[in-house]
This record gives sequence, C-alpha cells and structure tokens, in this order.
Amino acid sequence: MQLDATASNPADLTEVEKAAIEEQVERLLQTPYFSHSRRFPIFLRYVVQHTLAGQADAVKERTLGIEIFGRSADYDTSSDPIVRVTAAEIRKRIAQYYQEAAHDEEIRVSLPPGSYVPQFHWPQVPQSKFPQAAVGRTESEGVHELPLTVEAVASDPAAVDPGKRLWMVFAIVTLVACVAVGGLFWWRSLQRSAFDVFWDPILKSGDPVLICIADQNQYTAIALRDAADPAHQTVLKENLSAVVMDDLNPVVKIAGVLQAHGTKYSLKGEGSTTLSDLRNGPTVFVGAFDNAWTLRLTKPLRFHFANNPEMTRFWIVDSEAPDRTDWLIDRAKQQATNNYRDYAIVTRFTDSNTGKIAIVVAGVARGGTIAAGEFLIDSAHLAEVANAVRVANGKKNMEFVLSTEIIDGQPGTPKMEAVYFW
Repeated sequence: MQLDATASNPADLTEVEKAAIEEQVERLLQTPYFSHSRRFPIFLRYVVQHTLAGQADAVKERTLGIEIFGRSADYDTSSDPIVRVTAAEIRKRIAQYYQEAAHDEEIRVSLPPGSYVPQFHWPQVPQSKFPQAAVGRTESEGVHELPLTVEAVASDPAAVDPGKRLWMVFAIVTLVACVAVGGLFWWRSLQRSAFDVFWDPILKSGDPVLICIADQNQYTAIALRDAADPAHQTVLKENLSAVVMDDLNPVVKIAGVLQAHGTKYSLKGEGSTTLSDLRNGPTVFVGAFDNAWTLRLTKPLRFHFANNPEMTRFWIVDSEAPDRTDWLIDRAKQQATNNYRDYAIVTRFTDSNTGKIAIVVAGVARGGTIAAGEFLIDSAHLAEVANAVRVANGKKNMEFVLSTEIIDGQPGTPKMEAVYFW
C-alpha cells in the first residue's frame, strides 16, 4: 500500500482528521490483538490522545511509567523497562493488524522504534483501472476505447464452421467448469486451514471430550449463610478442591469452542482422572507443573517440561538440543518483578496408551497457560498452525513451543518458538 505524507504535526491536522485517527485507533483496539489486554489499550490511547493534543512532553518514558504503570517519580528506567517492553509489544501487534489485506485502505497508526510519539499515515485512494469517466472517449482525448464484446476482437463468426463453433463452446464451458470446481476445492481448503485443521479431529470424533484441569486439595474453613437469615453466617471446616483462576481462562475458551460445535464435554480434576477416563474420548490437559497427567504425557515428546530439585528454576527441554536453556523461568525473578518471558507447550497427538487424541495446553508459569489457550482459539494463530501442517506432509501429531511477554503479570501475544511433527 502506498501512503501519503505522514501526519506528524498535530497542528496541521483538522478536527475531522483527528476524529478519524481516534476512530481508527478504537477500531484497532477492538481486534483480538488488543481486546484481551488491559494495559495495551490504555497505553495506545494515552500516547495518541496526548500527541493529537500537541502534548509531546507527556509522551516520554518516565512520564508514561508514572501515568500508566503507577511508578514513582524517581523510578529507575534502566532497571525497570516496563514502558519499553510494552511499546515493543504494541508495535508488534500493530504490525500484525496491518499485515491483513482488509486493513490496506485504513489510516495507518505506527509507533516508530525508539519513540513513543505515534505517527499517522493516510492511505492513497487507488485509481480505477477503467475509470467511468473514460467511457465514450476516443484516442484523440488520450484514452483508448475498450472492446465491449468478444466479437470485437474475434474473427467473423459467419466464417467459422458451426460444428467447430459448437465444439469450441463445449470446450470453453468444460474448462470454465473445471476451473470453478478446482477453485471451490482450493477455496474450501483455505477456509479449512485456520480453525478446522487443528480442531476437526476432536470435534468430528463423535466422542465426548474430557477437560483435565489441575486441582489442589485445600483444608480450610468456609463461611455458609443461613437460608432463613442470610445475614447470619456459620464457619465450618471443609476439604475443598481449588482451581487456579489463570487455568480457568483457557478452560472457558476451549469449552466455548466445544459447546459452539455441539460437542459434549466434561471437566475433571487431574487427581480424580483415571486412565479409563482417558480411553473414553479425546482429552484436553490444562496446566503443567500442577498437572501430573501433563507431565506424564509430554515426557516422551521432543519438547517437555523440567525443573531443578529445589523447584526454583523451570524450563522446557528440547530433546534434540538438551543443552539449550533459553526457555527457562527463574522463579525468584518472576516473583520479584512480575515482568518476565513465559513459555508454553501446545500439542495434539494420538496417545499410544489410549488410542485417543490428547491435547496439552500448558505454560511453564500461569501466564504461559493463558497464552496457550489464546493460541488455540485465535484465527491468526491457528493460521500459523495451518501453514505448519501444510509443510508437514501429512503428519498428524504436532507440538509447538510458544513464548509470551508477561507485563505486570498479564500475558501478551503468544509467539511460536518451535514446531515439531511426527
């Protein structure tokens, strides 16, 4: 797409143009690239609004850290890169948005590297190849007339043998039909490539799906209200099974997919899940280090989870490169800053023990599990899966390593780190 000059000086913009830019920003923020985040929309709205208001002084790293992230006025920007990390993630999401052809004719919002002051670019209106104003003009006016019928460029129909003409018509019709049928299959294959490539084996299996989620037994007290007098409470000791809220995020999304396609499913804690349960149909395993089934099933795979004996370092192992240590989380750093890079495994394979499909959605830490769940229901990420499947030459079992930037405990967009098929 060709662009007009950058609207970098707010003083040169009319109120109508500013309104159009703000409308474009809101359109951008309504997409899945931003709608699942709380911090990113706040950040982008802030820098856009202050730029359009001519307040460039407010669009600086320290000011953004104070106003958006609640940092103190004297915080150390060199040791706390929250603003830089957020801006980098927003740049990536904006780039992903404008890579889609449907947005070619929209106002382009950009956040240049090394700056937090956004720029705005105006799309050129494409000239029609055959403008309506050219109809009826002659070569003397600088426009060539276009042939309006096939006969205008064909030989005299009367000179063509009727039998040959009939054969030519039949051949053309047959060719067009073949192209149309081939195009239909090609179009269907493209339509199938995003969502169905991953989910069809589960949705069309005819079996109910089990979602196996990590659970924790908790011995605690619970306050129950009196039915006759709800203001009156009685505290009782209770043995509860607790579920981590972050694990519920992918569970809800996956359950929504199953329900939308009429697929029955059930939910069980990993402690109460048996091998007999897994033989009844496909199973989705959520969570890693708090789900024993996940660790058992992924251990023989190329990518699997590991930790040190002290449980202070957790990572993903690549069996073909066992010495690599880049997919690792140091728990001390994680807890101290709440800003770190998390990793996850997403896999779909037929379990040799049960003969049923197993899906694993598991992060090294909690943010990775959330990002893995997003990866499996977002069309843009599933398109990456479909592209990988095409290259795999018919191999059905697949495994992906993902990464995501965690900012203030909130995961960003999942990024595919590695792919393996067998």
